[in-house]
Amino acid sequence: MQEAQKDLLIIIPAYNEAKNIRAVLDQLEAPEIAEVADVLIMNDASSDGTNWIGKKRSHTVVTHVFNLGYGSGLQLGYKYAVRRNYKYVIQMDADGQHDVCNVMRLYDRLRKADEKGRYPDIVLGSRFLSESSYFRVGVVKKFAFVLFRALIRLGTGKKIKDPTTGLQGLSRRAFLFYSQYNHFDDKYPDANMIMQMLLLGFRVVEIPAVMHARTEGVSMHSGLKPVIYMFRMVFSLVAVWVRIRIYKVDVGVANDK
Repeated sequence: MQEAQKDLLIIIPAYNEAKNIRAVLDQLEAPEIAEVADVLIMNDASSDGTNWIGKKRSHTVVTHVFNLGYGSGLQLGYKYAVRRNYKYVIQMDADGQHDVCNVMRLYDRLRKADEKGRYPDIVLGSRFLSESSYFRVGVVKKFAFVLFRALIRLGTGKKIKDPTTGLQGLSRRAFLFYSQYNHFDDKYPDANMIMQMLLLGFRVVEIPAVMHARTEGVSMHSGLKPVIYMFRMVFSLVAVWVRIRIYKVDVGVANDK
């Protein structure tokens, strides 16, 4: 008997996360999540056992031959979700920082309409709302968050408390748009993508999230990378604003039919 199509795909980008991903998958395989969601592991040319851990547990694993970066892994995951006709996507990290308890909260919020009957396109799991769990942030990252919040507020008029969260839920309308050429940053898709989607009229909301500090492995934002990332993101935010506000690229794509 053929298994019924599930509504939700959980996309997990992973690069050398063998020490962490097993515990994440343990929790994702709990019945309340497994009943509604499939798991897709985007293995970005890991040199450890990340690839085999996912395959042994019968999850879908896509392995890049070369390291293509975080954004490329996510976008290929969106293309997979489009092709397989999923209604919703939740993206989360493989390192255990995103508590699995957030999955059903994001899923429920994606399916909850506002007072006008409109559903969100993007639900952000935020570290910095009043109901969020405590999450320690370094000085450089804290400065970056303040800067990105200010730029998004200046460019869109919207307040986003956690503009760099990688824990997100997406409607089909959002991940269909992201899956298309030149609609998604293939390296560091963070605050710049939130700016883009707000300017284009997609509905973006935040909910409190539970997150933890990394215990094993090396973050992609370690060392001097946060500083480089911050400068790159500022230029990207400005470029997104110019492209949409001045050159009107993709304006109108999110209009309700």
